Amino acid sequence: MPKESSPKPHYREAVEGVVDSRRKFMKTALVGAGATAAGAGVLATPHIAKAQELEFRIQSSWQPGTTGYRIFEEWCGGIVELTSGELALQPFPAGAVSGDFQLFDAVRNGVLEGMNLFTVYWAGRMPAGVFLSSFPMGLNHPHQWDMMFGAYGGVQIARELYERNGLYFVGHVHHDMNLIHSKRPITSLDDFDGLLLRVPGGIVADCFAAIGAATTLLPGSEVYPALERGTIEAADFVGPAVNYDLGFHQVTNYVVMGPPSTPCLHQPVDLMDISFSLRAWNALSDNLKDLMTHLVAGYSRTHYDGIQAANKDAWVALAEAGTTVSRLSEEDVVRFRQVAIPLWFDWANRDPDAARLFNIHLQVMQDPEVAYITPDDIAGYELDL
Repeated sequence: MPKESSPKPHYREAVEGVVDSRRKFMKTALVGAGATAAGAGVLATPHIAKAQELEFRIQSSWQPGTTGYRIFEEWCGGIVELTSGELALQPFPAGAVSGDFQLFDAVRNGVLEGMNLFTVYWAGRMPAGVFLSSFPMGLNHPHQWDMMFGAYGGVQIARELYERNGLYFVGHVHHDMNLIHSKRPITSLDDFDGLLLRVPGGIVADCFAAIGAATTLLPGSEVYPALERGTIEAADFVGPAVNYDLGFHQVTNYVVMGPPSTPCLHQPVDLMDISFSLRAWNALSDNLKDLMTHLVAGYSRTHYDGIQAANKDAWVALAEAGTTVSRLSEEDVVRFRQVAIPLWFDWANRDPDAARLFNIHLQVMQDPEVAYITPDDIAGYELDL
């Protein structure tokens, strides 16, 4: 069994100096917003916890009892102190109020004020959502996604897209690469032919379908039962610590990974995000909005560090449980990239927003510090910008 993992939050260190420098600006900023919110229906607006405190209900995609949800709960529990009592976050685990794929509507319609969703789930709602989180053979390391959202301006496009859906994208949250747990060994791309495989949909599903897998879309809460019943033979989900928490080692024998150079081919940097309904976000003062943006950036680091610390023990526990890690080859990496590139452009050209966002990815992938592709790799492909 892995050690009980309940990492101490580091977000206080991550925002050191930010809180104290802003507290003096926030003592009365929410009084007017609170009065407005109090006069509306409880399901349509954020409700008031007490005189000068807004309380936002926020649901995560993490299931209860997992490492990810424990870290999320701890972060939410610290928000009252970090905002000097101006804001409280009431956390809920996956499925507590809304299903994952209905969470967008639950937040937009005021059933909840916020969500901590796996961003890849947007792929079924808008084509551009494919490029807001990890996709096959794309950016391979967390800091490269920080470059995409920050230096290359991806966060502005994300906020524009979320706003059209009645939401505000505060920031992305790192956690891990995704693993594939399988009932049988997979040592080459050929072994995916005919495999009954759960994936999160979108371009990930298309890439695996292109190599012969029979893909199906399931929310995280349904993965274990489907593996147990045998209705699927393998499943993509998150990293070793959470997957161990969920008991995947009890219903599969293998973990499938890429070679050491590319440990995950299909979702190497699976992202979550923190988002609120526009109505809830606009109830905050400008200073509190600024502070929350910093706190979410700090949470991303806290979350990533906590998950990685838990993974260290989980790898040992998986081996002790009899799980075997099988790896694809460097030749498989080259082959999968050849499969992925035309699908990148197919998804990007489904609407102008997807093309705009993917164009940023192409710039980052050709940045000299990244250099995943060259102009020759994408010769003959065009974006409908």
